[in-house]
Amino acid sequence: MNPWIGIGLALLALFLGGALLGVYGVIFAVTGIVFWLLLQMSRLMRLMRVAGAAPMGSVTNAVMLSSKLHAGMKLVDLIKLTGSLGVKAGEETFVWRDAGGDAVEVVLRKGKLAEWRLVRADGAPATP
Repeated sequence: MNPWIGIGLALLALFLGGALLGVYGVIFAVTGIVFWLLLQMSRLMRLMRVAGAAPMGSVTNAVMLSSKLHAGMKLVDLIKLTGSLGVKAGEETFVWRDAGGDAVEVVLRKGKLAEWRLVRADGAPATP
């Protein structure tokens, strides 16, 4: 979700709660906002716990991973897709390898996927 939409909805809830129910409405709106933030944090922590338990830089199938990637994908979505944390190969470059030796090199800019490249183990050219 766009962060501006979330901020707008939170402010709308605060103003409507204050206008309709006074102080109790504002307290109710703040409670809802805090609950939503805790849900987001819980989701992120669960994702990082699963990714941290997997071998670093491993993926089930690099070719399938490469086919599911698209420009602008967020880092959280990429970690959810791979199921593990990538091995750092450069400034903003991370690599995931499968058991067959195929690898996917991913370049992130500002936490979003900018470009990726499939590197085949047998040296065959990879088609994007």
